[in-house]
Amino acid sequence: MIFFSNRRKHISGNDSNSNVESISSRRNQISKLEYGTSIAIGGGKGGIGKSFLSSNLAICLARLGYKVTLVDLDLGSANLHTVLGINNPKMGISDFLQGRCSSIKDVQVKTEIPNLSFIGGFDDQLNIANMSSEDKDRLLDSFSDLDTPFLILDLGAGTTEHTLDFFLYADEKILAVIPEPTSIENAYRFLKSAFYRQIILSDSDIGIKDVIDQVMDQKNALGIKTPADLIQHVVSMEPKKGTELLEIIKGFNLHVLLNQVRARRDIDVGYSVKSVCRKYFGFNADFIGYIDYDNAVWQALRRRRPLVLEYPSSNLVGQFLKISKNLVKPKSIREVG
Repeated sequence: MIFFSNRRKHISGNDSNSNVESISSRRNQISKLEYGTSIAIGGGKGGIGKSFLSSNLAICLARLGYKVTLVDLDLGSANLHTVLGINNPKMGISDFLQGRCSSIKDVQVKTEIPNLSFIGGFDDQLNIANMSSEDKDRLLDSFSDLDTPFLILDLGAGTTEHTLDFFLYADEKILAVIPEPTSIENAYRFLKSAFYRQIILSDSDIGIKDVIDQVMDQKNALGIKTPADLIQHVVSMEPKKGTELLEIIKGFNLHVLLNQVRARRDIDVGYSVKSVCRKYFGFNADFIGYIDYDNAVWQALRRRRPLVLEYPSSNLVGQFLKISKNLVKPKSIREVG
């Protein structure tokens, strides 16, 4: 069985100039999984199938023999249990954060699928928009108590700090995209926000937060339009900081996953996003695979059953299995096709 080592990052939502240094110095306090890896699925835009992707990937990894814990981290609409085909658990993350249980394991429930456990999300009683950075860090830290080779985090839409930080926490970051202009545009915005936040919250405080604040305005006086422009600016102005920045970028481990493919030409979108990452962000992304559009998806959802269980002979099942196997392979031998 393959296990992945984890690198954990302490993340705080209060990142003003006065405390960025203290944030950076505390980031490593979050515990890591002793064995295993975490996978976050994000994408910025709603309706692109993040919950569909995360649930079916979790099932396929479980079927491959790995213990998997699937976590609903959609802050605005926690309904992953419906996609997974189970009742909403009696206790979830809200109960853990509000002290109604002492361990995250108390809200981890087994499903009918061998090797797959589930942690429900936030209930309507918790004003999640105002969740403190301390609660967020405590939640992330608690994941180290889970005995699971794979921890899959299903994220909600948008680019709130909490959502970005959950995404950045993961060892394997999956950017979900569908071949539509609005999804591609939102994916770029999401990636850009996550990229800049990763730099701000880096272990090595390279002191460029003021520059990043400026470049988030596309009309900034520095003329910086893309993250690649930022990199070039820092390297030219302060080579030492530029070297540190390049090291941070190298650790941004991103996978592109294309959903709702209707035609062969749609697959090119995945390669285009990969090219954008290299050209405008300065790092190599991994196009890990694609899922075809299929009416079986909404039919399975209506029946409250995961697609891979309701339609086991569907072509999509083979695609999910291929992507799952790619996730556990060394990056150098992964394939798309």
